[in-house]
Amino acid sequence: MSHFITTDRKSDYLLPPSVEDWLNEDHLARFVVEVIDQLDLSPLTRRYAGRGSKAHHPATLLSILVYGYATGVFSSRKLERATYDSVAFRFIAANTHPDHDTLATFRRRFLDELAALFVQVLDMAQEMKLLKLGTVCLDGTKIHANASRHSALSHGHIVKLQTRIELEVQELLALAEQADSANIPDGMNLPEELKLRTDRLDAMAVAKAKIAERSAQRYAQEKAEFDAKMDQRAAKEKATGKKIAGKQPKAPQSGVRDTEQINLTDEESRIMPVSGGGFEQAYNAQAGVDAKTMLVVATGVTQAPNDKEQVEPMLGTLQALGAQLGAVQTLVADTGYCSEKNILACQQANIEPLIAVARQDHHPHWRVRHTEPAPLAQAATPVQTMAHRLKTSAAAQTYALRKQTVEPVFGIIKSVMGFRQFSLRGLKKVTGEWNLVCLAWNVKRMAVLRLRVG
Repeated sequence: MSHFITTDRKSDYLLPPSVEDWLNEDHLARFVVEVIDQLDLSPLTRRYAGRGSKAHHPATLLSILVYGYATGVFSSRKLERATYDSVAFRFIAANTHPDHDTLATFRRRFLDELAALFVQVLDMAQEMKLLKLGTVCLDGTKIHANASRHSALSHGHIVKLQTRIELEVQELLALAEQADSANIPDGMNLPEELKLRTDRLDAMAVAKAKIAERSAQRYAQEKAEFDAKMDQRAAKEKATGKKIAGKQPKAPQSGVRDTEQINLTDEESRIMPVSGGGFEQAYNAQAGVDAKTMLVVATGVTQAPNDKEQVEPMLGTLQALGAQLGAVQTLVADTGYCSEKNILACQQANIEPLIAVARQDHHPHWRVRHTEPAPLAQAATPVQTMAHRLKTSAAAQTYALRKQTVEPVFGIIKSVMGFRQFSLRGLKKVTGEWNLVCLAWNVKRMAVLRLRVG
């Protein structure tokens, strides 16, 4: 007598199978469908003209995308294949199979609507008593663009290439004018070679113009920052009656630098330093994470490699959420966000800033950790006041939440969900995709939190 379970792939089902029987009750795919079905998708459905063959419902396509991003499946072709191979995707698609063109078009078409859907998911988290804003930790992470850094050209390199290709064009034109074609190699087509080089020269001229435009914007920003510093120095010298010691800030120089670059694949991405050393073609993705729940409550993407200018945009996003989700009391950020302007902006928004003014010592002396700082001088600057506040035990405990919230979120998104590179190109599309990534993370996180609350 056999003690093995019989494997029978030939018998027909006695009753029609139901997709409801395929997954256990607390499966993530079920929760994704429940969340998406409760969202107001009318802005998406209204965009369909109703002509031609029937379309897949936006709720189905969005559920496939959200579950895909939550489980590390980002390619539209892999998502299509998963609707055949994966039980969870078959459940979400109700045993239908949207093709990869449909999925890719849907993702590109409704990127702008994802920001509103992101907020709807946060509203749902609050209704489920999973979210109550209080302390938000802000940080940024570099995510690779859908472009190689080897596709980038610097202004200096473009100038050298232009000179070389122009000489080649002159040489080819001289060959074309010769009556005797004996000097032309066999199989060489002169008109094609000339067109190839003239097209390259045209592309290089466009690239140089765009680099020059960026350079002008950079200079305008650097000049504004320089003028502000000089005004502050002048005001301080006037108030104290003494000249400030040390070197004066160096005035920025206008004009295009040879090192300024543009990427021919995704011209809106930038060369950025990445953790572990080196440089990559990337975007700087920002996230404000609720310290209590690890839910992402605010997002952003910037082309700037540093984070100095990202506090004010994030404050605007958090204040807009305040009417729906409640006011944020504290904003925690690392030293990359520290500036007097950012500290004052938080205070004006009635949000207590806890922004590190310098890198924190990983192994402070025990006496420092258990001793309150001496009273602060009355004439302290906002940055000095911030440094003093962070030395207090209460502020130090709150600041420590940053390493327990936003950094693990980035780690899970990159290492567990596997999102290390954008699929789309261009700042606007990349911003929409980052909203989709964070929406998927929030749904994945809510699925865990609801079991704890329940």
